[in-house]
Amino acid sequence: MKYLVTGAAGFIGFHVSRHLLERGDEVVGLDMINDYYDVNLKLARIAELGVDSSGIAENQVCRATSLPFSFVKMNLGDKESLMKLFAEQKFDVVINLAAQAGVRYSLTHPEVYVESNITGFLNILEGCRFYPVKHLVYASSSSVYGANEKMPFSTADSVDHPISLYAASKKSNELMAHTYSHLFAIPTTGLRFFTVYGPWGRPDMALFLFTEAILKGEPIQVFNHGKMRRDFTYIDDIVNGILRVAERPPQPNPDYSELDGDPSRAKAPYKIYNIGNSSPVELMDYIHAVEEGLGKKAKMEMLPLQAGDVPASHADVTDLMEDTGYKPSTDIKVGVRAFTDWYKSYYSKS
Repeated sequence: MKYLVTGAAGFIGFHVSRHLLERGDEVVGLDMINDYYDVNLKLARIAELGVDSSGIAENQVCRATSLPFSFVKMNLGDKESLMKLFAEQKFDVVINLAAQAGVRYSLTHPEVYVESNITGFLNILEGCRFYPVKHLVYASSSSVYGANEKMPFSTADSVDHPISLYAASKKSNELMAHTYSHLFAIPTTGLRFFTVYGPWGRPDMALFLFTEAILKGEPIQVFNHGKMRRDFTYIDDIVNGILRVAERPPQPNPDYSELDGDPSRAKAPYKIYNIGNSSPVELMDYIHAVEEGLGKKAKMEMLPLQAGDVPASHADVTDLMEDTGYKPSTDIKVGVRAFTDWYKSYYSKS
């Protein structure tokens, strides 16, 4: 199979690309490599996949030396270049993980989210429309649940009250995907990710920030005074779920009725899944796991809940487990230790 993985220099996209290559698939990775966080970390991920960063040029396909991997630096907002890539490469499956991430950043840079998460996603849909693929899998987010208070979060729930523009952009992606599934019979599956963590993670995420601060002897910022619960999900479990989903495109369901009240399904070849650990962890337990992994105690600065954040998340993944056999299995202490070991190794070489 030939896959297009967008956001391939990002945290999840890098791991998805690596797993696809390990099992023998061909992968074209796409990323604009913006400076939202450390560009060198993004380039290091691409180097792990066999592409020399010194040879990367805008909109040019750069091939790895030893793996069936190619990389192209491209902005999804550049529709002409993206359509040319679709025409030339003839993808079987698209896994769209490119997006402007970050809830808090969306409070100060809203225009970036419209350009990347909405216009960019529209161009992906157009590529799948004019150069048909077997399946489009795309990243949504648990943030779409916004002000919902019923736990666990279910894809059958209404998600009409987002509390950040980032969340609104992800909800928009789901609506756009349904439209294209309905009009053009493109099989699309959206995955609502729940707090993904692990080696090669993002520097703006809590685990990275905690580890960095603790090692420097600086206080960590603990929001909502530590009274947070998150459905922390290890990267390998996430990737396993993504690949299982990618292999089973949704089928049209002519018997579906909107009266069922389940917006995650449709008459069109369309599906939405939660993808998480389905076992929420207290933030303080998460911090203790970081302390254990580093062998060092944290200094803590207790702060109120930040704008755009929710106090708890909990994924109902029943349908994903039933449909694909997905079964997250990584204990929080094991996963956090894998990250802290990677962090110390990676930055000791920097």
